[in-house]
Parts: sequence; C-alpha cells; structure tokens
Amino acid sequence: MKIAVVRNRSHEGVINRFGQPCPEVYGKKAVQMTMDSLRSGGHTVEVFEGDKTLFAALQEFMPPDAKGQPTGMVFNMGYGIQGNSRYTHVPAMLEMAGVPYTGGGPLGHAISLDKVVTKIQMRDAGVPTPNYKVMNSAASIDDSGLRYPLIVKPRHESTSFGLRLVEKREQLREAVEAIVSTYRQDALVEEYIDGREIAVALLGNEPMEFLPLVEFDFGNRALKAVTWDDKYHKQPDEPTKVCPAPVDEKLAERLRAISLATFRACHCKDYSRVDIRIDPAGNPFVLEINSMASLGTGGAYVMAATKAGYTYSALVNRILDLAHQRYFGTPAPRSPVEPPNSSAQPPIAPTP
Repeated sequence: MKIAVVRNRSHEGVINRFGQPCPEVYGKKAVQMTMDSLRSGGHTVEVFEGDKTLFAALQEFMPPDAKGQPTGMVFNMGYGIQGNSRYTHVPAMLEMAGVPYTGGGPLGHAISLDKVVTKIQMRDAGVPTPNYKVMNSAASIDDSGLRYPLIVKPRHESTSFGLRLVEKREQLREAVEAIVSTYRQDALVEEYIDGREIAVALLGNEPMEFLPLVEFDFGNRALKAVTWDDKYHKQPDEPTKVCPAPVDEKLAERLRAISLATFRACHCKDYSRVDIRIDPAGNPFVLEINSMASLGTGGAYVMAATKAGYTYSALVNRILDLAHQRYFGTPAPRSPVEPPNSSAQPPIAPTP
C-alpha cells in the first residue's frame, strides 16, 4: 500500500507568516525510522511536507482509483506550521481532500492542544484534574481559590514549552507576563500536585490496549516536573524513566480507567499518551493528553511499547493498521517487502 509520511520541517510553505509559529519539529531520526518501518512492513513510502504543496504531492503519489476511492494513506507526523490549533491543520486538509490518515482528527487535536478545553472535557467526564484558572495579563492575575505552589504554562503549547513552577504571587505575575509576551496566548495556571508522575500509553480504539506504565523518577532535584529541557535531553538531572512503573494493580487499574476516559472525552484515535500526577495520598490527577504521542526512541511512549514487546517497526505498523481498520474494517494491505537500498527508498530531504 502507498503510505505518505507527512511532517513539518520546512516552515516556508505558507502564503503568509502570520500567527504563533510552531516551536516543535519531529525529529529527523524518528521520521526516518517510521519510513523504514513502514517499508519493512510491505508498504511503498514517501515523505511530504504538511503545507500548501501537500494536495498536489499526494494526488501525484497516490491518485484515486477508477471509482474515486483512496489508494493510499497518510502516516501523520505533522505538528503544523503556525496558529493555536496547528495540530489540526494536516488532518483537516486530509479530510477535505478525502485522504485517510493515522491518529486523531481535527476535533481531537483541537481539544487536546487547548489545555483549558481539555480540562473542561475531562471534568465533564468525571476525570480528576488539578484546579486551575486562565490568565492573560498582569492585570488579570487572580490566585483566589488556588493553592500554591502553582504550575504556569501556555494554553496552546505542548512539550512543556514555557512551563514554570511559582511559589508566590509576584512570581505568578512574572510567569503569566512571560507566557503572554513570548507565546502570544493565555496562560494556564494550575495547582501543582506534589507526588509521582506517571505516563499512560494507549494503543488502539475499540478495544484499547494499555501499554506498561512509565514513571518519571525525579530523584532529589528541586523541580519535580517534566520540562522542555528534560524532553529534549538538555538537563544533567533529567528524570529517569522507569517502566513498568512500580504501581500496585488497584492503582494501575484506576490510572488506566481515567486515561481511557480522557482519551474518549478528547476524541483521540489510534494512539495517545496521558500524563498523570499522583499525590501522597494516592489520588491521581490527569494533567493533559498528548493526542500525537512522540515516536522518538527516547520518549515514554516508545519505551512503554518496547516493554510490551513491540519492536519499533511493529509499533509503527500497528498504528497504521489501527487507522486502516477504522476506515476500512481491515488491517492495511501489504506488498512484498522491498530489498534494502532500493531506489524506492529515498532518504528524508535535508532541512532547508
């Protein structure tokens, strides 16, 4: 089957540079490994930019059949280029063009990338999440009803961009001002839950497969929260990932249940990761859901999949099969595996 891996590396393919630029780029290694995995699974694979060139490129690579039906799928790794709902852009383009794809749709990504809407959806579904308020300027600072310390982060970002821990009102004011000026969006201010942090990796739709739990062990460091520097391996005291997490089965069942409820409430599909804090009394609080969990080899999602017995190739092809099953009722059809170094295996183009 023809599979187009879509990602955003060059941010030039737009009409105007307007709106909040996307600070995320999917790692080149992960994209290449995904392409190699799909080829090893018997698929014909090319990589494309998720920008204004995408329609023409997909139409040439996998034109419709005689009945106007799809002849291929997209493996979506596109974080978008700009705007507050950038995760939605590639899926929305594909839905309009009639091209099936992996992972969440525009609705699921829109909900999940807006941390305030995520919290509203979770609370409506009975999922515990820390108390919070939304602030958009120094004049809007209102910490009444909130218990310090507080976590402050941008409303529409992922990967812990801009995350700060504040202990008092003046620090809160500075943190909110920094987020509004740097990211041009509201600040989400929520109560910090002191305790353990667990990532729950979900793989599937109906039924759901829960991969082994991953715990972030912060050791003795002062800030016991996962930061951007941690996720990009720039901290000498980066938390250690422990998988499977040492959690008793009763608590594990609770974590899986609230993760599934979050997945459903946020309209996610195929695979996601839910981040949870557990206070000293054993009470879990969902922080957020990543609707396009990173497939980087150093991340919690791939670690959990590996512990469950998946190779990287098996994981990638499982995600593809789950998406194809949603659309067509069967796993993705496969062709004979191409030999290594085939001319049909072009490398990822270098970053412009």
